[in-house]
Amino acid sequence: MGSEILCTARSGGKTSRGKALLETSEIIFRGDFRLKIPFAALRSALAKNGELHLKWTEGDAVFELGDYAAKWADKILHPKSTTEKLGIKPVQVISVRAINDRTFLRDVQKQASAFSKTKPLKNSDLIFLGASESADLGGIGDLIPFLAPAGALWIVYPKGKKEIRETDVLAAGRAAGLTDVKVVKFSETHTALKFVRPKARR
Repeated sequence: MGSEILCTARSGGKTSRGKALLETSEIIFRGDFRLKIPFAALRSALAKNGELHLKWTEGDAVFELGDYAAKWADKILHPKSTTEKLGIKPVQVISVRAINDRTFLRDVQKQASAFSKTKPLKNSDLIFLGASESADLGGIGDLIPFLAPAGALWIVYPKGKKEIRETDVLAAGRAAGLTDVKVVKFSETHTALKFVRPKARR
């Protein structure tokens, strides 16, 4: 889920009205021509007079974004870390189950006021559940009682695997009475979907 703006873009001698979408790791433009520009390929990003000027390994483009040009340039040049995207903050109670990413576990443990990767903690602000296949989603209901009233459950699953799809994760979370509110890139191989209790049940 990114920021989407209707704008005019110029690239390769062409000009088109269309939609520009700022994602966590790329910019996408859909108009009379299409662009997909990974941040990793960018050589420069500059905001000037309401325009976002981008240069990358295979070309360049200008997006007429008005007041958003500087904001987009800042997000491109200073992307959020994985922990920031996941809403991890100091003094939170965090529980993790079935996730073995060492860097993630280290970063979480550094910030959490209470942390467990063996059993869920009561009143967890965040619970992270790793799922490698749809059968792993059966444990969602067991974790919900450990969530703080305004806590969130993140389900982390591999991309592009037939054993578990986004539709499976969404269906399992909703069946457990939760509402999906956000999706982020967890890593190059995994996606994370965020679920919370509906406001009426907090």
